Amino acid sequence: MEDFLGYHSEWNLGSPGGWEYQRITQELGKLAWHLLRPHLDSDIRLDFDHEYLNPVPAFAATLLRAHKQRHGNKAAHIVLVAEPDTLDTVVENRNFVQYLDSIDDVTAALAAPQELDYHQGSLYHRGIQVTVIFMDFNNDVLVKMEKDEPLAALRQAIKDDLVVNPRGMEPAGGKGIFEAVTGSLSKQLRETTVQRTPWTRQLYERDATGPEGEVIKDLVTWTRENWDRLVLKPVQGYSGEGIFIGFKSEDPDADLEEALTAGNYIVQELVPLHLWAEDSPWLFSEEQRVGLQRWQTDFRCLITDAGLIGFLGRFGGIPTNVGAGGGTQALALLSGTTPGGEVAAQINTAICRVQYSILEEIRQEVNEAAVAMGHTYLLGPIKTAWRPRLINEAQMQQLQVYCENLWADAVQLTEWWRAGRLDDFVHITAEEEAIARTAPWTGQPALMASDGLFSFGCHPDDE
Repeated sequence: MEDFLGYHSEWNLGSPGGWEYQRITQELGKLAWHLLRPHLDSDIRLDFDHEYLNPVPAFAATLLRAHKQRHGNKAAHIVLVAEPDTLDTVVENRNFVQYLDSIDDVTAALAAPQELDYHQGSLYHRGIQVTVIFMDFNNDVLVKMEKDEPLAALRQAIKDDLVVNPRGMEPAGGKGIFEAVTGSLSKQLRETTVQRTPWTRQLYERDATGPEGEVIKDLVTWTRENWDRLVLKPVQGYSGEGIFIGFKSEDPDADLEEALTAGNYIVQELVPLHLWAEDSPWLFSEEQRVGLQRWQTDFRCLITDAGLIGFLGRFGGIPTNVGAGGGTQALALLSGTTPGGEVAAQINTAICRVQYSILEEIRQEVNEAAVAMGHTYLLGPIKTAWRPRLINEAQMQQLQVYCENLWADAVQLTEWWRAGRLDDFVHITAEEEAIARTAPWTGQPALMASDGLFSFGCHPDDE
Protein backbone atom coordinates (compact mmCIF):
# COMPACT_ATOMS: atom_id res chain seq x y z
CA MET A 1 0.00 0.00 0.00
CA GLU A 2 1.69 3.19 -1.24
CA ASP A 3 -0.96 5.73 -0.21
CA PHE A 4 -3.05 6.12 2.91
CA LEU A 5 -6.81 6.17 3.40
CA GLY A 6 -9.13 8.35 5.43
CA TYR A 7 -9.94 11.94 6.35
CA HIS A 8 -8.86 14.72 8.67
CA SER A 9 -11.46 15.38 11.36
CA GLU A 10 -10.26 18.88 12.27
CA TRP A 11 -7.37 21.36 12.00
CA ASN A 12 -5.66 23.45 14.65
CA LEU A 13 -4.11 26.74 13.54
CA GLY A 14 -4.15 28.32 16.99
CA SER A 15 -1.77 26.61 19.42
CA PRO A 16 -1.26 22.95 18.42
CA GLY A 17 0.51 20.57 20.77
CA GLY A 18 1.71 17.01 20.89
CA TRP A 19 5.32 17.40 19.71
CA GLU A 20 6.90 16.51 23.06
CA TYR A 21 4.34 13.84 23.92
CA GLN A 22 5.30 11.97 20.76
CA ARG A 23 8.99 12.18 21.66
CA ILE A 24 8.23 10.64 25.05
CA THR A 25 5.99 8.02 23.47
CA GLN A 26 8.75 7.04 21.05
CA GLU A 27 11.11 6.46 23.97
CA LEU A 28 8.52 4.29 25.70
CA GLY A 29 7.77 2.42 22.47
CA LYS A 30 11.45 1.69 21.91
CA LEU A 31 11.79 0.49 25.49
CA ALA A 32 8.81 -1.85 25.13
CA TRP A 33 10.13 -3.20 21.82
CA HIS A 34 13.62 -3.74 23.30
CA LEU A 35 12.13 -5.71 26.19
CA LEU A 36 9.80 -7.67 23.90
CA ARG A 37 12.20 -8.76 21.18
CA PRO A 38 13.99 -11.54 23.12
CA HIS A 39 10.59 -13.19 23.64
CA LEU A 40 9.30 -12.93 20.05
CA ASP A 41 9.59 -15.76 17.54
CA SER A 42 10.05 -13.21 14.77
CA ASP A 43 12.95 -11.06 13.57
CA ILE A 44 10.99 -7.98 12.54
CA ARG A 45 13.07 -4.81 12.48
CA LEU A 46 11.44 -1.43 13.02
CA ASP A 47 12.76 2.13 12.72
CA PHE A 48 11.64 4.21 15.70
CA ASP A 49 14.14 7.01 15.03
CA HIS A 50 13.14 8.69 11.76
CA GLU A 51 13.27 12.49 12.12
CA TYR A 52 9.49 12.81 11.74
CA LEU A 53 8.98 10.56 14.76
CA ASN A 54 10.48 13.23 17.05
CA PRO A 55 8.96 16.61 16.08
CA VAL A 56 10.71 18.57 18.85
CA PRO A 57 13.90 19.64 16.97
CA ALA A 58 11.94 20.72 13.88
CA PHE A 59 9.46 22.71 15.96
CA ALA A 60 12.35 24.45 17.72
CA ALA A 61 13.85 25.22 14.30
CA THR A 62 10.54 26.83 13.31
CA LEU A 63 10.71 29.23 16.26
CA LEU A 64 14.34 30.01 15.44
CA ARG A 65 13.39 30.81 11.82
CA ALA A 66 10.77 33.18 13.17
CA HIS A 67 13.39 34.73 15.44
CA LYS A 68 15.86 35.18 12.57
CA GLN A 69 13.26 36.86 10.36
CA ARG A 70 12.60 39.39 13.12
CA HIS A 71 16.03 39.82 14.72
CA GLY A 72 18.68 38.48 12.35
CA ASN A 73 21.71 37.02 14.12
CA LYS A 74 20.85 38.42 17.54
CA ALA A 75 20.81 35.85 20.37
CA ALA A 76 17.35 34.37 20.86
CA HIS A 77 15.31 34.46 24.05
CA ILE A 78 12.15 32.46 23.45
CA VAL A 79 9.32 32.48 25.97
CA LEU A 80 6.54 29.89 25.99
CA VAL A 81 3.51 31.71 27.38
CA ALA A 82 0.87 29.53 29.01
CA GLU A 83 -2.10 29.89 31.34
CA PRO A 84 -0.92 30.40 34.94
CA ASP A 85 -2.53 27.23 36.30
CA THR A 86 -0.70 25.05 33.74
CA LEU A 87 2.87 26.20 34.37
CA ASP A 88 3.65 23.44 36.86
CA THR A 89 1.52 20.69 35.34
CA VAL A 90 2.03 20.56 31.56
CA VAL A 91 5.12 18.42 31.02
CA GLU A 92 5.22 19.15 27.30
CA ASN A 93 5.83 22.85 27.86
CA ARG A 94 8.39 22.40 30.63
CA ASN A 95 10.41 19.88 28.62
CA PHE A 96 10.31 21.97 25.47
CA VAL A 97 11.66 25.02 27.27
CA GLN A 98 14.50 22.88 28.62
CA TYR A 99 15.24 21.67 25.08
CA LEU A 100 15.33 25.23 23.72
CA ASP A 101 17.61 26.26 26.57
CA SER A 102 20.08 23.55 25.54
CA ILE A 103 20.61 25.05 22.06
CA ASP A 104 23.68 27.26 21.54
CA ASP A 105 22.94 31.01 21.62
CA VAL A 106 19.35 30.36 22.74
CA THR A 107 17.76 30.92 26.12
CA ALA A 108 14.17 30.10 26.97
CA ALA A 109 11.60 30.48 29.72
CA LEU A 110 8.09 29.38 30.60
CA ALA A 111 5.85 32.21 31.77
CA ALA A 112 2.31 33.33 32.44
CA PRO A 113 1.21 36.34 30.36
CA GLN A 114 1.06 38.46 33.51
CA GLU A 115 4.85 38.12 33.83
CA LEU A 116 5.56 39.99 30.58
CA ASP A 117 6.49 43.66 30.55
CA TYR A 118 6.89 46.23 27.78
CA HIS A 119 9.18 49.22 28.11
CA GLN A 120 11.14 51.38 25.70
CA GLY A 121 9.51 49.59 22.77
CA SER A 122 10.70 46.09 23.68
CA LEU A 123 9.16 43.09 25.41
CA TYR A 124 10.79 41.72 28.57
CA HIS A 125 10.41 38.77 30.89
CA ARG A 126 12.18 39.07 34.24
CA GLY A 127 14.53 41.68 32.85
CA ILE A 128 15.53 39.75 29.71
CA GLN A 129 14.40 40.96 26.29
CA VAL A 130 12.06 38.49 24.60
CA THR A 131 12.60 37.86 20.89
CA VAL A 132 9.84 35.30 20.15
CA ILE A 133 6.80 33.97 22.00
CA PHE A 134 4.96 30.71 21.50
CA MET A 135 1.49 31.20 22.99
CA ASP A 136 -0.02 27.97 24.31
CA PHE A 137 -3.66 29.04 24.24
CA ASN A 138 -6.13 30.35 21.71
CA ASN A 139 -7.68 33.76 21.19
CA ASP A 140 -10.91 32.90 23.02
CA VAL A 141 -8.90 31.98 26.12
CA LEU A 142 -7.01 35.28 25.91
CA VAL A 143 -10.33 37.14 25.83
CA LYS A 144 -11.53 35.26 28.93
CA MET A 145 -8.27 35.90 30.80
CA GLU A 146 -8.56 39.62 30.13
CA LYS A 147 -11.88 39.73 31.94
CA ASP A 148 -9.83 39.40 35.14
CA GLU A 149 -7.01 41.76 34.22
CA PRO A 150 -5.67 43.48 31.09
CA LEU A 151 -2.73 41.77 29.41
CA ALA A 152 -1.30 44.82 27.69
CA ALA A 153 2.22 43.45 27.19
CA LEU A 154 0.99 40.28 25.47
CA ARG A 155 -1.40 42.32 23.33
CA GLN A 156 1.48 44.54 22.23
CA ALA A 157 3.64 41.51 21.49
CA ILE A 158 0.89 40.17 19.23
CA LYS A 159 0.72 43.50 17.36
CA ASP A 160 4.51 43.60 17.05
CA ASP A 161 4.52 40.14 15.42
CA LEU A 162 6.53 38.53 18.20
CA VAL A 163 3.99 35.73 18.71
CA VAL A 164 4.17 32.39 16.95
CA ASN A 165 1.60 31.42 15.84
CA PRO A 166 0.48 34.81 14.50
CA ARG A 167 -2.99 35.25 15.94
CA GLY A 168 -4.41 35.85 12.47
CA MET A 169 -4.02 32.13 11.70
CA GLU A 170 -6.69 30.93 14.04
CA PRO A 171 -9.96 31.85 12.26
CA ALA A 172 -9.16 29.65 9.25
CA GLY A 173 -8.83 26.66 11.56
CA GLY A 174 -12.42 26.75 12.80
CA LYS A 175 -14.48 23.65 12.05
CA GLY A 176 -17.05 25.69 10.13
CA ILE A 177 -14.43 26.16 7.41
CA PHE A 178 -14.94 22.52 6.42
CA GLU A 179 -18.32 23.49 4.94
CA ALA A 180 -16.54 25.82 2.53
CA VAL A 181 -13.89 23.20 1.75
CA THR A 182 -16.52 20.57 0.89
CA GLY A 183 -18.85 23.08 -0.74
CA SER A 184 -18.41 26.46 -2.38
CA LEU A 185 -14.59 26.51 -2.36
CA SER A 186 -13.95 22.88 -3.29
CA LYS A 187 -12.85 23.78 -6.82
CA GLN A 188 -10.43 26.46 -5.60
CA LEU A 189 -8.44 24.35 -3.14
CA ARG A 190 -5.96 21.54 -3.67
CA GLU A 191 -7.35 18.12 -4.45
CA THR A 192 -5.73 16.36 -1.50
CA THR A 193 -7.21 18.87 0.95
CA VAL A 194 -10.72 18.54 -0.43
CA GLN A 195 -10.62 14.74 -0.75
CA ARG A 196 -9.45 14.36 2.86
CA THR A 197 -12.22 16.58 4.28
CA PRO A 198 -15.42 14.84 5.44
CA TRP A 199 -18.76 16.34 4.45
CA THR A 200 -19.51 19.11 6.96
CA ARG A 201 -22.27 21.69 7.36
CA GLN A 202 -22.99 24.34 9.98
CA LEU A 203 -25.93 23.17 12.04
CA TYR A 204 -29.02 25.37 12.23
CA GLU A 205 -32.48 25.62 10.62
CA ARG A 206 -31.54 25.85 6.93
CA ASP A 207 -31.38 24.08 3.61
CA ALA A 208 -28.10 22.56 2.42
CA THR A 209 -26.50 20.08 0.07
CA GLY A 210 -25.85 16.58 1.38
CA PRO A 211 -22.87 14.22 1.22
CA GLU A 212 -23.78 13.08 -2.31
CA GLY A 213 -24.69 16.57 -3.53
CA GLU A 214 -28.40 16.00 -2.91
CA VAL A 215 -30.65 18.88 -1.86
CA ILE A 216 -31.55 18.94 1.83
CA LYS A 217 -34.57 21.15 2.48
CA ASP A 218 -34.36 21.02 6.29
CA LEU A 219 -30.91 20.24 7.69
CA VAL A 220 -32.12 19.74 11.27
CA THR A 221 -34.76 17.19 10.22
CA TRP A 222 -32.26 15.47 7.92
CA THR A 223 -29.75 15.29 10.77
CA ARG A 224 -32.31 13.62 13.01
CA GLU A 225 -33.21 11.10 10.28
CA ASN A 226 -29.56 10.25 9.55
CA TRP A 227 -28.36 10.45 13.13
CA ASP A 228 -26.41 7.19 13.33
CA ARG A 229 -23.93 8.17 10.60
CA LEU A 230 -23.26 11.69 11.84
CA VAL A 231 -21.33 13.51 14.55
CA LEU A 232 -22.03 16.97 16.01
CA LYS A 233 -19.11 19.13 17.13
CA PRO A 234 -18.81 22.61 18.65
CA VAL A 235 -16.90 24.85 16.25
CA GLN A 236 -14.51 25.96 19.00
CA GLY A 237 -14.49 22.81 21.11
CA TYR A 238 -11.32 21.23 22.51
CA SER A 239 -10.32 17.83 23.88
CA GLY A 240 -13.45 16.07 22.71
CA GLU A 241 -15.75 18.22 24.86
CA GLY A 242 -19.28 18.89 23.62
CA ILE A 243 -19.19 16.23 20.89
CA PHE A 244 -22.29 14.15 20.16
CA ILE A 245 -21.60 10.90 18.30
CA GLY A 246 -24.78 9.75 16.63
CA PHE A 247 -24.66 5.98 17.04
CA LYS A 248 -23.49 6.30 20.68
CA SER A 249 -26.26 8.69 21.70
CA GLU A 250 -28.83 7.51 24.25
CA ASP A 251 -31.19 10.42 23.55
CA PRO A 252 -30.70 11.83 20.03
CA ASP A 253 -33.47 14.42 20.32
CA ALA A 254 -32.02 15.83 23.55
CA ASP A 255 -28.48 15.90 22.14
CA LEU A 256 -29.60 17.60 18.94
CA GLU A 257 -31.58 20.16 20.90
CA GLU A 258 -28.60 20.86 23.17
CA ALA A 259 -26.37 21.50 20.16
CA LEU A 260 -28.94 23.78 18.53
CA THR A 261 -29.47 25.72 21.76
CA ALA A 262 -25.72 26.16 22.32
CA GLY A 263 -25.25 27.28 18.71
CA ASN A 264 -22.10 27.38 16.59
CA TYR A 265 -22.11 23.62 15.96
CA ILE A 266 -21.30 21.62 12.86
CA VAL A 267 -22.80 18.36 11.65
CA GLN A 268 -20.23 16.08 10.02
CA GLU A 269 -20.38 12.73 8.30
CA LEU A 270 -18.85 10.10 10.56
CA VAL A 271 -15.68 8.62 9.11
CA PRO A 272 -16.25 4.83 8.84
CA LEU A 273 -15.05 3.38 12.13
CA HIS A 274 -13.23 0.37 10.68
CA LEU A 275 -11.11 2.70 8.53
CA TRP A 276 -9.37 4.27 11.52
CA ALA A 277 -9.38 1.20 13.77
CA GLU A 278 -6.55 -1.26 14.40
CA ASP A 279 -6.33 -4.53 16.30
CA SER A 280 -3.45 -4.54 18.75
CA PRO A 281 -2.23 -6.83 21.56
CA TRP A 282 -3.56 -5.99 25.01
CA LEU A 283 -3.35 -7.40 28.51
CA PHE A 284 -6.68 -8.35 30.07
CA SER A 285 -5.79 -8.23 33.75
CA GLU A 286 -8.93 -9.77 35.20
CA GLU A 287 -8.56 -12.89 33.06
CA GLN A 288 -4.74 -12.88 33.22
CA ARG A 289 -4.47 -13.26 29.46
CA VAL A 290 -3.17 -11.49 26.38
CA GLY A 291 -5.31 -11.04 23.30
CA LEU A 292 -6.23 -8.58 20.57
CA GLN A 293 -8.16 -5.41 21.35
CA ARG A 294 -9.69 -3.21 18.68
CA TRP A 295 -8.91 0.47 19.20
CA GLN A 296 -9.79 3.59 17.29
CA THR A 297 -6.72 5.58 16.24
CA ASP A 298 -5.90 9.23 15.69
CA PHE A 299 -2.96 10.53 13.67
CA ARG A 300 -2.00 14.19 14.11
CA CYS A 301 0.23 15.69 11.42
CA LEU A 302 2.36 18.62 12.57
CA ILE A 303 3.12 21.06 9.75
CA THR A 304 5.22 24.23 9.44
CA ASP A 305 6.43 26.54 6.69
CA ALA A 306 9.15 23.92 6.12
CA GLY A 307 6.53 21.22 5.51
CA LEU A 308 5.72 18.13 7.53
CA ILE A 309 7.76 17.93 10.75
CA GLY A 310 6.18 15.07 12.66
CA PHE A 311 3.17 13.31 14.10
CA LEU A 312 1.30 12.42 17.26
CA GLY A 313 -0.21 8.94 17.41
CA ARG A 314 -3.13 8.26 19.74
CA PHE A 315 -5.49 5.35 20.33
CA GLY A 316 -8.55 4.64 22.44
CA GLY A 317 -12.30 4.96 22.08
CA ILE A 318 -14.33 7.74 20.50
CA PRO A 319 -12.85 10.26 21.00
CA THR A 320 -9.26 9.08 21.48
CA ASN A 321 -8.29 11.95 23.82
CA VAL A 322 -6.34 11.05 26.94
CA GLY A 323 -9.00 12.77 29.04
CA ALA A 324 -11.54 10.32 27.60
CA GLY A 325 -9.41 7.31 28.49
CA GLY A 326 -7.23 7.22 25.38
CA GLY A 327 -3.48 6.78 25.15
CA THR A 328 -0.50 7.50 22.95
CA GLN A 329 1.09 5.18 20.41
CA ALA A 330 4.67 4.96 19.20
CA LEU A 331 5.24 5.08 15.44
CA ALA A 332 7.66 3.01 13.39
CA LEU A 333 8.81 3.28 9.79
CA LEU A 334 8.91 0.39 7.32
CA SER A 335 11.13 0.44 4.24
CA GLY A 336 9.82 1.12 0.73
CA THR A 337 6.28 -0.10 0.12
CA THR A 338 6.38 -2.83 2.78
CA PRO A 339 2.71 -3.68 3.53
CA GLY A 340 2.04 -2.55 7.07
CA GLY A 341 -0.97 -4.81 7.48
CA GLU A 342 1.12 -7.95 7.03
CA VAL A 343 3.81 -6.77 9.43
CA ALA A 344 1.21 -5.70 12.01
CA ALA A 345 -0.39 -9.15 11.86
CA GLN A 346 3.01 -10.81 12.38
CA ILE A 347 3.78 -8.60 15.38
CA ASN A 348 0.32 -9.16 16.87
CA THR A 349 0.69 -12.93 16.59
CA ALA A 350 4.20 -12.90 18.04
CA ILE A 351 3.24 -10.78 21.07
CA CYS A 352 0.11 -12.82 21.77
CA ARG A 353 2.29 -15.95 22.04
CA VAL A 354 4.34 -14.46 24.89
CA GLN A 355 3.41 -15.53 28.42
CA TYR A 356 1.11 -13.14 30.25
CA SER A 357 3.47 -12.91 33.25
CA ILE A 358 6.36 -11.78 31.03
CA LEU A 359 4.23 -9.12 29.37
CA GLU A 360 2.98 -7.94 32.77
CA GLU A 361 6.58 -7.41 33.89
CA ILE A 362 7.32 -5.45 30.70
CA ARG A 363 4.20 -3.35 31.19
CA GLN A 364 5.23 -2.46 34.73
CA GLU A 365 8.71 -1.42 33.59
CA VAL A 366 7.29 0.73 30.77
CA ASN A 367 4.75 2.31 33.14
CA GLU A 368 7.50 3.12 35.64
CA ALA A 369 9.45 4.82 32.84
CA ALA A 370 6.33 6.76 31.82
CA VAL A 371 5.84 8.05 35.37
CA ALA A 372 9.51 9.04 35.57
CA MET A 373 9.14 11.02 32.32
CA GLY A 374 5.94 12.70 33.53
CA HIS A 375 3.82 10.92 30.93
CA THR A 376 0.88 10.73 33.32
CA TYR A 377 -2.75 11.71 33.59
CA LEU A 378 -4.47 12.15 36.96
CA LEU A 379 -2.94 9.45 39.21
CA GLY A 380 -1.22 7.11 36.79
CA PRO A 381 0.72 6.63 33.55
CA ILE A 382 -0.95 7.41 30.25
CA LYS A 383 -1.55 4.11 28.55
CA THR A 384 0.66 3.23 25.59
CA ALA A 385 0.12 0.65 22.85
CA TRP A 386 2.08 -2.60 22.71
CA ARG A 387 2.51 -2.43 18.95
CA PRO A 388 3.66 0.75 17.20
CA ARG A 389 1.65 2.34 14.42
CA LEU A 390 3.33 1.30 11.16
CA ILE A 391 3.98 3.57 8.16
CA ASN A 392 6.06 2.77 5.10
CA GLU A 393 8.34 5.15 3.20
CA ALA A 394 5.96 5.47 0.25
CA GLN A 395 3.14 6.55 2.57
CA MET A 396 5.48 9.01 4.25
CA GLN A 397 6.03 10.66 0.86
CA GLN A 398 2.26 10.92 0.33
CA LEU A 399 1.90 12.49 3.77
CA GLN A 400 4.53 15.08 2.82
CA VAL A 401 2.53 16.05 -0.28
CA TYR A 402 -0.73 16.16 1.69
CA CYS A 403 0.82 18.41 4.35
CA GLU A 404 2.48 20.79 1.86
CA ASN A 405 -0.86 21.21 0.08
CA LEU A 406 -2.74 21.70 3.34
CA TRP A 407 -0.30 24.40 4.45
CA ALA A 408 -0.71 26.27 1.15
CA ASP A 409 -4.50 26.03 1.41
CA ALA A 410 -4.43 27.28 5.00
CA VAL A 411 -2.51 30.36 3.86
CA GLN A 412 -5.08 30.90 1.10
CA LEU A 413 -8.04 30.43 3.43
CA THR A 414 -6.55 32.94 5.86
CA GLU A 415 -6.20 35.47 3.06
CA TRP A 416 -9.83 34.91 2.08
CA TRP A 417 -10.91 35.36 5.71
CA ARG A 418 -9.12 38.73 5.90
CA ALA A 419 -10.90 39.75 2.70
CA GLY A 420 -14.32 38.80 4.10
CA ARG A 421 -14.91 35.80 1.83
CA LEU A 422 -15.34 33.39 4.74
CA ASP A 423 -17.73 35.45 6.85
CA ASP A 424 -20.47 32.84 6.35
CA PHE A 425 -18.25 30.11 7.79
CA VAL A 426 -16.26 31.78 10.58
CA HIS A 427 -18.28 32.98 13.58
CA ILE A 428 -16.13 34.40 16.35
CA THR A 429 -16.64 37.21 18.81
CA ALA A 430 -15.73 40.79 17.96
CA GLU A 431 -12.93 40.61 20.55
CA GLU A 432 -11.43 37.49 18.97
CA GLU A 433 -11.67 39.00 15.50
CA ALA A 434 -9.90 42.15 16.68
CA ILE A 435 -7.02 40.08 18.06
CA ALA A 436 -6.74 38.08 14.83
CA ARG A 437 -6.73 41.17 12.63
CA THR A 438 -3.87 42.78 14.56
CA ALA A 439 -1.50 39.97 13.48
CA PRO A 440 -2.18 38.80 9.92
CA TRP A 441 -0.60 35.55 8.78
CA THR A 442 0.73 35.21 5.25
CA GLY A 443 2.69 31.97 5.55
CA GLN A 444 5.55 33.01 7.84
CA PRO A 445 6.99 30.39 10.25
CA ALA A 446 4.28 28.83 12.38
CA LEU A 447 2.84 25.46 13.41
CA MET A 448 -0.46 23.92 12.36
CA ALA A 449 -1.92 20.50 13.04
CA SER A 450 -4.29 18.24 11.17
CA ASP A 451 -5.95 15.44 13.12
CA GLY A 452 -6.28 12.50 10.74
CA LEU A 453 -8.51 9.47 10.99
CA PHE A 454 -6.22 7.57 8.66
CA SER A 455 -5.40 4.01 7.68
CA PHE A 456 -1.95 2.91 6.57
CA GLY A 457 -3.17 -0.54 5.63
CA CYS A 458 -3.58 -2.01 9.11
CA HIS A 459 -7.33 -1.48 9.52
CA PRO A 460 -9.59 -4.53 9.93
CA ASP A 461 -11.39 -5.84 6.86
CA ASP A 462 -14.75 -6.19 8.57
CA GLU A 463 -16.93 -3.13 8.97
